[in-house]
Order: sequence, then C-alpha cells, then structure tokens
Amino acid sequence: MKTMPQHIAKPLIRYVEARSITSLRRFWLACDMTGLLLAALVLPLSHAAEPAAHEVAPAHSTKKALSTSTPAEAASAPDNKELAVDIKAALRDKLIDRKKLTLIIQDKPEVKPATSKSATSHALSAKAPAVESHDAPATENMAPATVHAAVPVAVARRPAAHAVTVNPKASREYIQAKAAALTGHETPGNGAAEPAGGNTHGDGPHWAYEGENGPQNWGKLKPEFNVCAIGKRQSPINIEESITLKGPAEPLQFNYAASSGTVVNNGHTIQVDLYGDNTLTVRGSVYKLVQFHFHTPSEEQVNYRNYAMVAHLVHKNNEGQLAVVAVLLDPGEANPLINKVWTYMPLDLNDRVRMPGGIIDMNELLPKDQRYYQFMGSLTTPPCTEGVLWMVLKTPTQISREQLRLFQQLFPNNARPVQPIHGRPVRDAQ
Repeated sequence: MKTMPQHIAKPLIRYVEARSITSLRRFWLACDMTGLLLAALVLPLSHAAEPAAHEVAPAHSTKKALSTSTPAEAASAPDNKELAVDIKAALRDKLIDRKKLTLIIQDKPEVKPATSKSATSHALSAKAPAVESHDAPATENMAPATVHAAVPVAVARRPAAHAVTVNPKASREYIQAKAAALTGHETPGNGAAEPAGGNTHGDGPHWAYEGENGPQNWGKLKPEFNVCAIGKRQSPINIEESITLKGPAEPLQFNYAASSGTVVNNGHTIQVDLYGDNTLTVRGSVYKLVQFHFHTPSEEQVNYRNYAMVAHLVHKNNEGQLAVVAVLLDPGEANPLINKVWTYMPLDLNDRVRMPGGIIDMNELLPKDQRYYQFMGSLTTPPCTEGVLWMVLKTPTQISREQLRLFQQLFPNNARPVQPIHGRPVRDAQ
C-alpha cells in the first residue's frame, strides 16, 4: 500500500474544501480518468512482463516468478474497476471532511525483457556442438529441436569418400601380365624379378613382334628386359644337326591324362591353361604341365628350316624351374586336339573360354616318335629369362591347312627370330 505524498495531498485537500460539490465532482472525473489511465497502463505492463519471463528465464526461476506474481494479478483487475466507485462513495457520504485522501495503487515492479547473459550463453552452448564437432554429445540444456538440427550440419561437414580411379589400360596389362606369367615369362624360381603388383609389363611400352617395339628392341623397352639383348643362352635357336651331340639319351616320360582347361587370347597367342595332373619326368625331376600355346611360323629351326607352326608345352617343377617341349606342326591331316582348342577359341583380347571337363588329352598332340633335341635356353618372350630346359621333338605332328589358316588369321606372325648359340652344346637324342 502506498500513501500519497504530502506535497500532493495537502493542495488536494485545500482544493476540495475551497470548492463546491460541483467542483469536487469535476475533480472526481479527473481522478477517475487518471485511475482508468493507470489501470490501462499497469495491466498491459504486468501481462507483457510475465510471458517474457516465461520465454527467456530458466526453468527454475520461471516457477518462482509465477508463484510471486499471481496474487497481484488477481487483485489488479477488480481494484481498477472499484477505484472510481470508492471516490464516488466518499463524495456521496461526505467523508471529505476528514481532510485526507489516500490513493491505493496495487502494482508489481516491471520485469525487464530477459536478455541475460545466462540465457544467451545457454543458447550459444546449445548451438556450438553442431558446428564444432559432429561427435560431441548433446548437453542437458540443449533443446530437442537444436539436437535434431545439428544432425544435418554434421552430415554435411563430413568429407566425401575418395573415388578409386581404375586405369583400363593398366587393368588390361595386368591381365596380360598374368597370362604371360603362365607362359613362363615371369617365374621367381628362375631369377626373374617380379614387379610390384605382379604386373610383368607395367606401364611402359609393350613388346610386340614387329615395329619399333619388336624383337630387335625388346632389350631397350625395360630394364628387366635387358637379358633379351645381352643374354648368351637365348631361345629360339637354329639346330644344325652336323654339330649336335649325337648319342644315347633318356626317354621323355610323359604322364598325360584327360583334363580340362581354359582357352585364352593374351594378345600374343592362343594359350590353354590346364587343370589336371599332367607331368613330364626328365633328368630326374618331375615337371607339371601348366599351359601350352602356339607360334607361327615355328620359332625353332632345324637345319635353317622353319615349320608351319609349333606348340610349346610349358612345364614347371617344385623348384620353379621350367622345361618346355616344342612340338613342330606341319600341314597334313587335322589334329583332334587342335580341333577341340579351336572350337573354344576366344575372339577378343583377354577373352577366356572354359572347356568341358576331360576334353583335353595331350597325347593326341604328341608324335609317336618322341626323340628330341635338347639344349639350355630361355623364354622366347620378354623378359627372356634364361635357365630353361628345352626339348624339341624331331618328328612333327600334322595339322590341317584349315586349322593353320584359322590361327594365322589372328596371329600372322608371332615368332621371335632365332638367336646366336654362343657355343652351346645341343644334344641329339638317338
């Protein structure tokens, strides 16, 4: 309750006593208007302050504010209405002679809009985790809407995954390298250095049978091909019977059985990768048949003569050493094994065709007379690794001209020229 200050009340009392009832009624109207004006101002301010406190103030302070402001809010409305009635009653009952007028104003202090540092810091702390780190956990003061809003921000800031770029040329060369490895182009047991990733050809110039990357330049294409140029035991060779070592020699023990395989076009020849137990025993060692492939014309010469084709049967023992049997092919009757291979011949580079199980019988390719020439040589394709045991069967096997023409349409010339003997002995098994 507030009492009107004396410097206002005394002049008011003198004014009331000096004036008539009519003048007093005029004063009442002014007081009535003043009271209504005060009520109109106080009520909106009190209501405006309350929602601001609800919206901004923390939860523990909001409850206390509500409990303290409720009685004042309940009393303000009837008091504003009864203020004028009380003054009228005082005038009507002639209570003015008491010479004292007391005005009662019920109000509560104005609540400032909540822009406190604590509320601001809560709001900033709620937003901070979403910006700084997508791994930070949500705090207790963080509103649920803020937590959900932080998720897309975190996802958007995640770095994109790096795409793996595949070089089609490198992939093709890798397949060619694997095929070349099966032909004996790369065998760790023979001292050939295996490049990283198993890619024999790598990213440099690829060898060929003609042009600037032909046999005359194989040794210059890559450092690991250097043996092709400087080796002293290179293949193929020309076998001149007049200087061979004639005499007895052990027979070749072929142990070939029905098996299956996959026909491959590796870009240099048609090759058959074998599955099965096919072995050759020679010089006290057992070699397993890994694959066979073809060249036209024959790479080996006998008395300076090339044959129409040659089949190279590549064997490998447990020590990684290679033994190659060369079967010379000349036009004549169709060969049943060649016919089976040509039936499943792939038509494109690195194309692979699986043959039915048990269809391959390597004995169909071998001549009945299995006497041979024997010497130490190398692979006939890069990297030209030396230390390969060669047996060239003296008697050729016949193939039809149609079979020969079919292969030559794909590979007109895939033979390396003969290499110097450099005084190597060549055994002529009798």
